[in-house]
Amino acid sequence: MTRHVALLRGINVGGKKKVAMADLRALVAGVGHTDVATYINSGNVVFTSGTPDAGRDELEAAIERAIEAELGLEVAVLVRTHDELAAAVDANPFPDAVPARLLLTFLRDEPAAGAYAAAERVRSGADEFRVVGTTLYLHCPDGIGRSKLAEALGRVKGPVGTARNLGTVRKLIDLSRDEPPEGS
Repeated sequence: MTRHVALLRGINVGGKKKVAMADLRALVAGVGHTDVATYINSGNVVFTSGTPDAGRDELEAAIERAIEAELGLEVAVLVRTHDELAAAVDANPFPDAVPARLLLTFLRDEPAAGAYAAAERVRSGADEFRVVGTTLYLHCPDGIGRSKLAEALGRVKGPVGTARNLGTVRKLIDLSRDEPPEGS
């Protein structure tokens, strides 16, 4: 069975859209998925699909509907398989980056040509970004919090996306292996 990771956008940030991880696990199990686990409090859910023939769009929509129905929140959900997360790490254009200083933003769709043109003109120290398919990589060697490039990318009206640092993505890859790790 293929393991999936649901990445929720914008929950438990700044006291807004609060979601308890126990509630989130129960909600995802309630839509028919098994082996449900969460990782940290920022909306990362690992699960085995109860509908193996369902595509990414169907899985995302079902979890989004359940969150709205059960918790009254509109939350974008992006789903990736274990293999898709691993491929995103393999495609990393910044292989020497410190994991906490590299964000991978998983996008619902590939961005239109020129979508990030304004951000490309922003000068922000050594910060740089690349888009590969439906993943945007943002490398901020001096930290993400003060990055003018990160701020500019946040203003882009592109496809829906949600970001995780490289360390978190690597942990999600480990947690989403077909054979869950011992003790999890």
